[in-house]
Formats: sequence, structure tokens, C-alpha cells
Amino acid sequence: MHSRKRQVLSSGSAMVVAAMILMLGVSTFAHGSDGARVKAVRHVKGRTISSQESPKAELSVQKGLRFIGTQQINLYGNAEAEQYVFARSGPDNVVERFYLVQFEHVLPTSKHTYNYDSMRTTQIGDLQFSYDVKSWFDLAAKLAEDQASDGAATERLLAKRHLSLPHKTALVRMFHLPSTDHRTELMIVYGEALPEGGAVPVGKDGGPMDMESPGSTQMFLEHARQGLVVQAR
Repeated sequence: MHSRKRQVLSSGSAMVVAAMILMLGVSTFAHGSDGARVKAVRHVKGRTISSQESPKAELSVQKGLRFIGTQQINLYGNAEAEQYVFARSGPDNVVERFYLVQFEHVLPTSKHTYNYDSMRTTQIGDLQFSYDVKSWFDLAAKLAEDQASDGAATERLLAKRHLSLPHKTALVRMFHLPSTDHRTELMIVYGEALPEGGAVPVGKDGGPMDMESPGSTQMFLEHARQGLVVQAR
């Protein structure tokens, strides 16, 4: 998720998020390279997102998670993004697992680019992703500190469906750069609730998990990978 802690753009500057569009069911977005709406490039049906560009691919989320909604957000005037959220919740409406799939592009007025050279890489289907794995003691509280973040926008979308984030959460963030100019990206965030009193180390400010628990890091990465089917088109 975008936040001041995430090195998303090479400048490291913060970005303001304004949730603009919310739809349920089958949704369609249209964008040109300058952000103008010129043709439909993405739609979602059931648990599958079909993208015609950046990247041209189909992404399907595992059974048991339902489509929560989608929205378009502006990030600090530097970039625009389309968010698609899928989640599974318990009887108390607390999310047990979720995926945020975000297609993002830098606006022509910005000189920023995306850079994830310091991250490890993994393959999901036909695409390669840079990734990290972190745990949060209270993810919702952390997101509330920056209401402009895309993470906070995701939480608001969940709240519209009367869903709340778990108190302790493991997050796997994955980034694919489909263009050589590194001005577009596909970000997928997988979140999983952690049980109280569990053995997985939990960081107050989202500390990396691989140093303290390499086994847990690989376990959550595999959970994220197993729940997705990614096919280039």
C-alpha cells in the first residue's frame, strides 16, 4: 500500500489520495496514456480482472474471497490508480484475508518513476514481481495516520461494505513494472489476519519479517502466490 513508509516513486515524496469512483459488480475503466478516458482497458467479472494494457493480463483471485469494489484515486497529483479489492471476512465482519490489486500510472505532468531495485523478486504466473513481507500490530491505526494514502482509501472502501481490517496483519506487497520507462506499475497487496498470541513476529511500524522469521516470510509469500492466477495476454 502507498504510504510515507513505501518507496513508491523515486523522489520519495508523499502523495494525496482522493477516492473518486466506487462500483460493484462488473466494472470498466478507460484511460489513455495521458490519463484521459478514451477506451475501456480493464473490467472485472466475478473474481477475475481483465486488463488490456499495463500489463495486458488476466488476474484471478481464489475462491472464498469476494469482490468488494473498485475505485479510482489520484495520488498527490503525481499519479492515478485503479484499485480492486477482494476479501474474505469472518462472522464479525473482520477481514481474514484480502487482495488489493492496483494499476497505477504517473501523470505526464510528473517526472517521477517507480524503482524497486532493492527488493527481492518472485514469479507469479507469467509476470515477475518485486516484493516484501511485513507485519503490523495495528494496520488500521497506522493507515489512519495518513488519510491521503491509498491504504486509507482501501480501508474506506472496506468500511463501505461494513468490513474492518484485522488488528494484527501480515502484508505481502508485490510490484510489477510493465513498461521500460518505469512510469506504470501493477501493485498487488495480500493481507492475512494474524492470531492473537501467535508465533509470527509483529512489528509496531511494519518491520520486515524476513530478518526475524524467514520461515514466516516464505509462508505468507506462498499464501499470496497460491491465491492468484496471473496470465499474460
